[in-house]
Amino acid sequence: MGEFIPGGVWLDTNGKRIQAHGGSVICLKHVYYWYGENKEKTDGKNGIWHWGVRCYKSSDLYNWEDCGIIIPPDTENPESPLYPENCMDRPHIIYNQKRKKFICWLKIMEKDGSQSETILEADDILGPYQIIHTGLRPLGMSAGDFDLAVAEDGKAYYYFERVHSELICADLTEDYTNVTGYYSTHFPRLYPPFVREAPAHFMRNGKHYLITSGTTGYYPNPSEVAVADTWHGPYRELGLIHRQDESKTSFHSQISSVFKVEGKKDLYIACADRWLPEHMDRKYENYSRIFELLFSGRRDEISPDMMGEAVIENTAIADYVWLPIFFDGDRPYIKWMDTWSLDDFA
Repeated sequence: MGEFIPGGVWLDTNGKRIQAHGGSVICLKHVYYWYGENKEKTDGKNGIWHWGVRCYKSSDLYNWEDCGIIIPPDTENPESPLYPENCMDRPHIIYNQKRKKFICWLKIMEKDGSQSETILEADDILGPYQIIHTGLRPLGMSAGDFDLAVAEDGKAYYYFERVHSELICADLTEDYTNVTGYYSTHFPRLYPPFVREAPAHFMRNGKHYLITSGTTGYYPNPSEVAVADTWHGPYRELGLIHRQDESKTSFHSQISSVFKVEGKKDLYIACADRWLPEHMDRKYENYSRIFELLFSGRRDEISPDMMGEAVIENTAIADYVWLPIFFDGDRPYIKWMDTWSLDDFA
């Protein structure tokens, strides 16, 4: 018997910190694979943003074996999207049953401030992966945080933040390496921190759910949830998903993905990163106001007192907050639990 300790330091079976940030979990032949950004060298001072994509495997969801770096950094070419100093975020991998390929999408922050996608494919979840596209701007848009999902009929969908604007749901091509051109728009907002990002899609009882966060960088903010009857919506906003979260920070975390546990009737786990575990005293209202002033063209109203002490983003020590999703009818919610176990659920 094991237990989850949300926000606790999570070590792999070798006793090292798990490095799978902004990640997702996929289950293949009753084995879970958890992959994400490898931040082991990212101390906030040395300029290293990532050290590739690392993957772990587990049969019980508590104990994770390190499978190594499945998409290595490119340490030789500064122009490569995989160069360690380039901002690579939130890898997502889906399986194309028809082609027998694993398709990975990576979000890349370009030097001009726009955001694009790099697409890779492999015959095995653990690689090796081959780059198919770089600099892809889906639908001609600057594309931020995203999620990928595959329907039962094999059709795939791409949910992404059109940077500082709205959320997009786009159909993927049959090979999952591009978009078809058909898309829908959701949750339009004027500017951060109100724009929705970090979409996490899941389905339950025929309903489509999207959990999103506001746009405040590594600073956590209140997450919202919406529901729809189809992939493209329309999505009906249900409000905040974290109950009794007085800090307004989604329990000091940001959700990256949601997955259903095999063998459990109704257990969905929201996987989140606690990016700044050493700065949980920061108040949401303060930095939310900073983002609002910054992006609404009122930079001169930001005072030194509002900025406070600079935060060094040492994401190598970021922790994880995994919590179960509960439901009031069709409305999902997340409550804080110091510890919890799969045995708590039928």
